[in-house]
Amino acid sequence: MLRTRSRPPTTRLRPRTVVLALLVLLAAMVFALVAGSGALGWQRVLGELVAQVTGGTSPLSEREAAIVWELRAPRVLLAGLVGAALASAGAAFQGVFRNPLADPYLLGAAAGAGMAATIVVVFVPAVTGWLIGPLPLAAFAGALGGVGLSWLLGRSAGGSGTATLLLAGVAVTAFLTAIQTFVQQLNTDTIKQVYTWTLGGLNVTGWRDLWLALPYVAVAAVVLCGCARLLDVLTLGDAEAASLGIRPGRVRLVLLAAASLATAAAVAVSGLIGFVGIVVPHIVRLLAGASYRVILPLSLIGGAVFLVLADFVARTALPGELPLGVVTAFAGAPFFAVVLRTSRGRTP
Repeated sequence: MLRTRSRPPTTRLRPRTVVLALLVLLAAMVFALVAGSGALGWQRVLGELVAQVTGGTSPLSEREAAIVWELRAPRVLLAGLVGAALASAGAAFQGVFRNPLADPYLLGAAAGAGMAATIVVVFVPAVTGWLIGPLPLAAFAGALGGVGLSWLLGRSAGGSGTATLLLAGVAVTAFLTAIQTFVQQLNTDTIKQVYTWTLGGLNVTGWRDLWLALPYVAVAAVVLCGCARLLDVLTLGDAEAASLGIRPGRVRLVLLAAASLATAAAVAVSGLIGFVGIVVPHIVRLLAGASYRVILPLSLIGGAVFLVLADFVARTALPGELPLGVVTAFAGAPFFAVVLRTSRGRTP
């Protein structure tokens, strides 16, 4: 009896879909830029944008223009970059682990970043004049270190499957969180600062943070989108992938490394922002199809839209700014509950 070989999803990304998604992103960014909480007036800010494009006369003073281009613009762009990184990483993790509840912080990235950030806050004195602050550098290194420890532990345990790697991530997360808690207790005066960082936020005062994260997110995005077809094949199973000449273990390693790099870069400049990597890929999957050749590029754009709008709510909803992680949790927690219910019995 002949066995019929299944085929990977053949859905391709249509150019008009990309154009529409980019237009939505552009509209979200322009809205977030012109509708800030300051008393500049959205008409005058819009006039400034038009003047920059056409070379006309701006209705804003020099100080007001500086607020737009040195505070609002880098923050909006950084929100888009962080959202794109987290959403694409979430889509990759869900594909690699074949689990709709996987998120970018699965393998100890959050715990590693939190531990490293806490160590910096407690032990490194406040300094000025640094080209790159010690906190984002430590968070970046800690996130990559947490993922690296999970990978080494999984390999040393003798397992090569995703279940072993997940269990290693749980163990590493628990250990690094314990270290973070111990360090916090050494100086309780810093607990508020650490707590604020773990809730996430984009306290941008210039373009430095954007340039810090951009190269890493760009490299990760290129790798993830370039491996989208291979990820489609992996969803069919390792045996099927191997029969097509693909090495599943090597592909997973490349995907996890790229997704972890994107996550680390995002954490370094924004703290811990949850639910983006769960919500956005699911919305894309529902609207555009199940092929990762569609999900990954649209998750990049959709994640940017989601976090730009979430950050706008965070900085304008109350007289005092809300932590960005709180806003994404308000939006993401109910969605997570729905996904958990609908995926019951289908997760490995």
